[in-house]
Amino acid sequence: MIKLLFHKFASCFGYRSHFVPKGQLVFVCYVRKRSAAIFIAAVIALFVINAIGVNLSAPQSQPVFQPEPPIMRGNTAKKCVSITVNIDWGEEYLPEMLAILKENHTSATFFITGRWAENNGPLVRRIARQGHEIGNHGFSHPHVNNLSLDENIKEIQQTENILYQLTGRHTRFFAPPYGEYNETVLDAANKSNLQTVLWSIDTVDWQNPAPDWIITRVRNMAYSGAIILMHPTPVTIKVLPEIIKTLSGQGYEIVSLEKLLSE
Repeated sequence: MIKLLFHKFASCFGYRSHFVPKGQLVFVCYVRKRSAAIFIAAVIALFVINAIGVNLSAPQSQPVFQPEPPIMRGNTAKKCVSITVNIDWGEEYLPEMLAILKENHTSATFFITGRWAENNGPLVRRIARQGHEIGNHGFSHPHVNNLSLDENIKEIQQTENILYQLTGRHTRFFAPPYGEYNETVLDAANKSNLQTVLWSIDTVDWQNPAPDWIITRVRNMAYSGAIILMHPTPVTIKVLPEIIKTLSGQGYEIVSLEKLLSE
């Protein structure tokens, strides 16, 4: 820009030679009126550009997409908690788990993998018929941080299609396997119109700890808005009635994830 203005400046002036008395040759500088006007306009434009901070020498950067972070708790203003159940195995324990929830008039949110749903259609339909919320847990339970964006989207959408065919419902939430996530995983969920959900309290029931240990852990860690993670295991069947009783005794209402996250 400066170099251009220099040349424009130079073009605004001309030179003529004249002989004066005593044989001296002199040069007379004159201004071309039209060129001078262009030069003045260019200077004013440069001044305005500098004043507003526009950098013409570099392309303007675009805003960087920042996916929403995963949800780890719900509305803390309500005395409510949610139970979520991640399923990629354990179908032998689900009927009893569903019976306990029904007997205690308790809702849960079940995150189901596509491959499990394909092989356990009647159980998926039973979960839906009983009024429980169903979420997306990917198709093959991979380590999602190792997948590309397209591979993550495929995992989610395959499962979405299977669950919709079985229940007639679209899912709203995605629980990444192993609780893994990075920007690619969050972007894949966002592009699939799903919110990524983790948990507040992990019962670690898949490690088969002592029932009393799980009950004490949940009782001591419970707070308004907490998301309590469980799986269909033998120890879960043992502790689930007591956990429901304990949470109710602490004044918590156990609700679906959708309700927990509502304003």
